[in-house]
Amino acid sequence: MEFGWSEDQRHRYEQTLAATLDAFPGGNSPAFDRENWCTAGKLGLLGASLPVEYGGQDLGALDTALVFEAFGRGCLDTGLVFAAAAHLFACAMPIAEFGSATLRDRVLRALACGDLVAGNAMTEADAGSDVAAMSTSAERVDGGYLLSGTKTFVSNGPVADVFVTYAVTDPAAGPFATTAFVVDATVPGVEIGTPLDKLGMDGCAASAVTFDRAPVPDDAVLGAPGQGAMVFQHSMSWERACLFALYLGVQDRLIEQSVRHVRARKQFGKRLAEFQSVSNRIVDMKLRVESARLLLYRTCWAHDAGEPTVLFAALSKLATSEAALAGATDAIQLFGYRGYLRDQGIEAALRDAVGGTIFSGTSDIQRQLIAIEMGL
Repeated sequence: MEFGWSEDQRHRYEQTLAATLDAFPGGNSPAFDRENWCTAGKLGLLGASLPVEYGGQDLGALDTALVFEAFGRGCLDTGLVFAAAAHLFACAMPIAEFGSATLRDRVLRALACGDLVAGNAMTEADAGSDVAAMSTSAERVDGGYLLSGTKTFVSNGPVADVFVTYAVTDPAAGPFATTAFVVDATVPGVEIGTPLDKLGMDGCAASAVTFDRAPVPDDAVLGAPGQGAMVFQHSMSWERACLFALYLGVQDRLIEQSVRHVRARKQFGKRLAEFQSVSNRIVDMKLRVESARLLLYRTCWAHDAGEPTVLFAALSKLATSEAALAGATDAIQLFGYRGYLRDQGIEAALRDAVGGTIFSGTSDIQRQLIAIEMGL
């Protein structure tokens, strides 16, 4: 786990782990908790990669990933960890990189400390993996735009104060057809749907968000008009590099729990750990998480070095999300009926892991990206 870490990185990881263990002792929350959110802000988790002048720590991708790896390991509410990651990587970072000075001054400090919650409004009912099918539009008016359309599965949607969203501004412009916007949740024309009843990640509320000629001023445009695809890809480079580090932390915790369990529990007069089929299952869990960890660190290194990340981001996202799903399934098998009970917290890891193979690009989309990068 500490391969290649500097002393500062090891200290940051251990400090974050200790802080999250102390601050979030409970299990998965049944819903978003604003108090826990503000605690995450006080711990510096919501602004890890944001500039210092806006309340962040100005960490690079690798250091930020280590923070979220520790956060995922120490906080049993994986939905909260995911909500924080989506808030930071898909919303705050694009604002920091592409927002106007007025916009940055207005929202970034509040995003970093937890006073504001950001929701990423990209997906539509007919535009998930196929973002080119987006139908939300923005009409140019004096001083800004009027947004119209519906986004679905907006992470943090029901509790968000601001949305980072994307809309078509010039249908004939090809790759420059879309523009990125920051929309206040309280402006006229914004309607937030009821929270979606999801399989897992209960601590991260999600909903549809509808824009009905919602006004957005010019200073709330991210980048220039037509640069929506670029802004989105930039946010995805952060998300795919760093967000899935939280699953590394979850897997480390599951492995620790599983090792303790099979060493203590006996069947047929032997410790479970003495059965080769049991020990092999844990070995496979360890193999998957360490392989995924190296790919994720490799992606973060490339991001920090300014090198292309598409190939390694897709590889690490695929490896980490699939490892999390397989590892959680293994843990339930190792715990038997105990793993199937909600009070043990093992089954929650499985429910939370399923989403990782879908959001930020499904596993099949990651394979397609890898194939394209290989020239296939």
